[in-house]
Formats: sequence, C-alpha cells, structure tokens
Amino acid sequence: MARKDVLGRSGEQLAVDHLVGEGYEIVDRNWRCAMGEIDIVAREGRTTVVVEVKTRAGLGFGSPLESITPIKLARLRRLAAAWCAENGAVERLRIDAIGIVAGGEGVAIDHVRQVC
Repeated sequence: MARKDVLGRSGEQLAVDHLVGEGYEIVDRNWRCAMGEIDIVAREGRTTVVVEVKTRAGLGFGSPLESITPIKLARLRRLAAAWCAENGAVERLRIDAIGIVAGGEGVAIDHVRQVC
C-alpha cells in the first residue's frame, strides 16, 4: 500500500475516533457508488452527517481543508443524495469536513460542520 494511502486510512480512523468521542454514531464507512465515495456517514442525534476526511502529513501544500473545492462540495451533495436513496430517507442531513494534519509534531484535527 502506498504511503499516501496509509496516511489516508489512518486519518479516516482518527476522524472516526474523534466523531465517536463527540458522541456520534458511525453508520457507514467508505461507501461507494458509480459517482465516488463517502468517507464516513455518521449520526448526531437525528441528523445524518456525511463526512469528508482530508489528511496531510504537514502544511507544505496548505491546509487539508483547502483541497475541498466547490466542485468537490457539489459531488459530496450528489453522493449524500445517492446514499440516502440507497439507505432510506433521513430526517436531517448535513455535510461536514474533517481536516487532519498528522506530522512529526503530533496530530491536529479540524472539524468543520455544515460545509455546504
């Protein structure tokens, strides 16, 4: 497995651990369809939360959250709708992003709620 893939998987696990620590219930991970992949689907109370996770080893290329472009946000909305169509209607839906920097100086987690 490539180094970036290992970093990405460890970042997703850190994000899951963060969400569980905040009281979220993890519903789905790495859900795929023809349009792409959702990293994490969780529930916070009655709200279903689609979570995009971006992990970097450092800030040399900017913040991980800077890589979530308007095009990526539109794709996340389509993916969230596809997940709901496959898994049943949800009462409330929200899309969050978690940026993780996991470098030599430790781990920093930035959780942004309702990115779109």
